[in-house]
Amino acid sequence: MRDINLKSTEYFEAVARLGTVTKASKELGVSPSAVSQQINLLEKQLNAKLFKREKKRLILTLDGDRLYQTTKVTFGALRNVKNSISKKQNVRNFVIRVSPSFGVRWLGPRIAEFANDNKEWNIRIDATPDFSAFEVEGIDLDIRYGMGGWSGLNNMPIMKDFITPICSPTYFKRLQKISKSPDAQIQQANLIDSIKTLYRWDIWLAKNKIDIPELSYQYCFDRSSMSIELAKEGGGLALDSVNLCLNELISKKLIPLSTNYPVVEFSAYWLVCPERNFSRRIVNRFYDWLLKKCNEHENNSRKFLKNMGCSFVKMDEINLNKKDSD
Repeated sequence: MRDINLKSTEYFEAVARLGTVTKASKELGVSPSAVSQQINLLEKQLNAKLFKREKKRLILTLDGDRLYQTTKVTFGALRNVKNSISKKQNVRNFVIRVSPSFGVRWLGPRIAEFANDNKEWNIRIDATPDFSAFEVEGIDLDIRYGMGGWSGLNNMPIMKDFITPICSPTYFKRLQKISKSPDAQIQQANLIDSIKTLYRWDIWLAKNKIDIPELSYQYCFDRSSMSIELAKEGGGLALDSVNLCLNELISKKLIPLSTNYPVVEFSAYWLVCPERNFSRRIVNRFYDWLLKKCNEHENNSRKFLKNMGCSFVKMDEINLNKKDSD
């Protein structure tokens, strides 16, 4: 690189790209004679003619064109990096960590509304079951699934969840052929297990006094989103979140198995962060927006279930342990 005059190369690239010494000099902020001098120096260094003049126009020679194809890419990339770095310094970043199923099925379809109202912010969403280590990670807040009570942090409930057995209409018809009794249908069904949910089949079956001597699951998933998708495709009976599949329930791609069983409700989703993070205006703004949207969705879910004839029961938290994010 010591043998390459970078200044002369920069001037050459400008002339070749813009077509004239005059235009290049304006872009570079130097005199036309300074540009011409650098081109001459480069031609002497390379021992090659880079331009030829035809009817008062500068035309690249074969060697000149070869050099330009390389410098065009190189200096173009440098300009892009410079612009990116400059832009990044002026952008304000807002980083959210969210449990995967909630992120994919609930937050993802809605975040554009918030982003459009806050265009000055660069919003990043990290969908992972891992909770943030706020002391060492650049995360503004977590949206966590669980029972709350994470020590040393603000724990603000944002939405309750509603749990009930759900399946596709096609699978429901198959169960109807087995028996008209919902208990018997469950005993014969392919149960889809969401292993990281707070209210799983073993607890639900015991609470509803349904005996399955050798309880087993044909399908086990660590994401509610996967359990819901399989249930929608007719793969079995899922015990999962109404809030995460309300659209499918409204459109009747999924249906509750029976209104005989009360819907289990509990505070499931929380906004979690250190108190100091609320000194950022964007955190407060997002919290207000999120709480409004969650309240609307929770009310819509409750209304839908009530219209179906469902009753509700609060989860007995005594028998549950805190689990990882779903």
